[in-house]
Amino acid sequence: MSINFDKKTTDLAQDSKAWPFDEARKLIKRLERLKQKPDTVLFETGYGPSGLPHIGTFGEVARTAMVRHAFRTLTEDKWPTRLICFSDDMDGLRKVPDNVPEQEMMAGHLDEPLTSVPDPFGTHDSFGAHNNARLMVFLDTFGFEYEFFSATECYKSGRLDETLLKILSHYDKVMDVILPTLGEVRRATYSPFLPVCPRTGKVLQVPMTARDEAAGTITYKDPETDDEMTTPVTGGAVKCQWKVDWAMRWVALGVDYEMAGKDLIDSVRLSGAIARILGTQPPEGFSYELFLDENAEKISKSRGNGLTIEEWLTYASPESLSLYMFQSPRKAKRLYFDVIPKAVDEYLSHLRSYPALEADKQLNNPVWHIHEGFAPEAELPISFNLLLNLVSASNSEDAAVLWGFIRRYAGGATPEEHPLLDHLVGYAIKYFHDFVKPNKSYRAPTDQERAALAELNEKFSGLPEGASGEDIQTLVYEVGKAHDFENLRDWFRALYEVLLGQSQGPRFGNFVELYGVAETRALIEKALK
Repeated sequence: MSINFDKKTTDLAQDSKAWPFDEARKLIKRLERLKQKPDTVLFETGYGPSGLPHIGTFGEVARTAMVRHAFRTLTEDKWPTRLICFSDDMDGLRKVPDNVPEQEMMAGHLDEPLTSVPDPFGTHDSFGAHNNARLMVFLDTFGFEYEFFSATECYKSGRLDETLLKILSHYDKVMDVILPTLGEVRRATYSPFLPVCPRTGKVLQVPMTARDEAAGTITYKDPETDDEMTTPVTGGAVKCQWKVDWAMRWVALGVDYEMAGKDLIDSVRLSGAIARILGTQPPEGFSYELFLDENAEKISKSRGNGLTIEEWLTYASPESLSLYMFQSPRKAKRLYFDVIPKAVDEYLSHLRSYPALEADKQLNNPVWHIHEGFAPEAELPISFNLLLNLVSASNSEDAAVLWGFIRRYAGGATPEEHPLLDHLVGYAIKYFHDFVKPNKSYRAPTDQERAALAELNEKFSGLPEGASGEDIQTLVYEVGKAHDFENLRDWFRALYEVLLGQSQGPRFGNFVELYGVAETRALIEKALK
C-alpha cells in the first residue's frame, strides 16, 4: 500500500511526542546502526492460538500498526515495510481451555500440535486453524494491512531450516544462555529442540542423547518405549522451545520491530542473546503493560476472562477500541464492560477537537494514529453517555423513539445525515439492554431529597420553551444549594438514583434538555408518588 506523505507532516513528526513516533525514531536509529540495511523493514506480532483471540491480541497488532505508520511518516514512505502476524500454532496443547466445547475430546489430544488437534467447534481442520481464522477475520474487519504466518507452515515448508541448523551448530552456546535461568529439574531435561514424535504426533519435551551437526539431526529416547530415535531438525520434524523459537523467528524472517507484554521482559532479553549468537541483532521494540480484568487479574486466552473482541464491538465502535489501545500503553489497564462508554466518549471528544488543532498538535491527537492521518468528519450533537441515559430514562429500546428525542434536541437531525450517531444509538440500546437494565435499582427519596425534588419540579414548570442545558443545570444547582446538601454531588447522585435507578450519569442539565422538561417532570412526579 502506497501513501503520499507530505514534507510538512514529516518535518512536524520529527518533534512529535506521541509514543508511536518515539518508537519509530528508535527503529530508525537501529537501522542506521546495522552494517547491512534490510531491503524491507519487517514488523512482527505474535499470537499463541492455544485459546480464542482476545482484545490483548488485537491491541498488539493495532499498536504495532501505529508504529509502522509513524515510521512511514518519518521516512516519507521511502523504505518498504511489511507487517506479519505470526501464529505459534505448532505449539503442543498443554491444557484444555476452559471456554471451548468438547472438553473430553480435547483432553485426548494433549501435547499434540495445535494444528493437529481437532477443532472442537467443528468448523475447521484443527483447533489451531479455527483460532487463526478467528484472528484473521477480525483483523480483516479492522482493515489492517498484514501477512499471516503459520508456524506449522513455516517449519514444514523449510523456511526456517537454515536457522534451525544454525541453532544446532551453536547448541552449546544456546544452552549456556538458557540453562542458568532454569531450576535443577528442568535443566536435566531441557533441549532447545522439541521433537514431534512420529509414533504419537505429540510435541515431546525430552533431553537430547546425541546430535550430529553434519547430518543435521538430534537423537533422543522415546519416553514411552525407551527406543532411541534420530530425527532431523529441519522440515517440521521438531519445533523449538519458546525463547529459542522466538529468536529463531527473528533471525529467519529478518524481524526489525516487535513489541511484547511486560511479563515477557526476561524472554525478550534471552531471545535477544540467542539472536546475537546466531549472528543477528535482535529487533527493536518496547514492553507494554498488561490488560487486567475487573478483578485486576491478568487476562488469559485459556481462561477467557476479560472482554472478547466480539463483545467490545457489540457495544461500541472499532475506533473506540483502537483509542483504548493507543492510550498509555505502558500503564496497566482494566478491561471490562464498564470502560466502554468512557472510551467511546473519549474517542468522540478527540474526533471533535481534531479539525481545530494546529498541524503539529494533530500529530499528538490519538485520532491521527487511529485513522492514519485521515480523520473523518463527525458532527455529533450528543455524547454516548448522554445517549445511554436517554435510553435508560425512556425505557425504550426502539431506535425510532430515541431519534425522536434527538431530532427535537438537535434541530431535525436524521440517521441519514448522522450515520455515526445512528451507530451510537444502536450501541446504546444494546449496552442498556445487557448491562444497565438488569442492574437498575430505584430508591425512594429521603425527606430532604423529596422537598428538593418538589421544588425542582415547580421551578421546571416555569422554564421558558427551549431552555438551554446550561440554564437548566444552573437551576438544579440553585435548588440543591437551597436545600442545604452538604455536598452537591450527593444531590446529583440522588437525582440519578431516584429518577433513573443508577448512581451516576452525564451533566444533568444536558440530559433534561435532551429528554425534555415535561418528560423529566413526569419522572419527578412519579418518584414523589
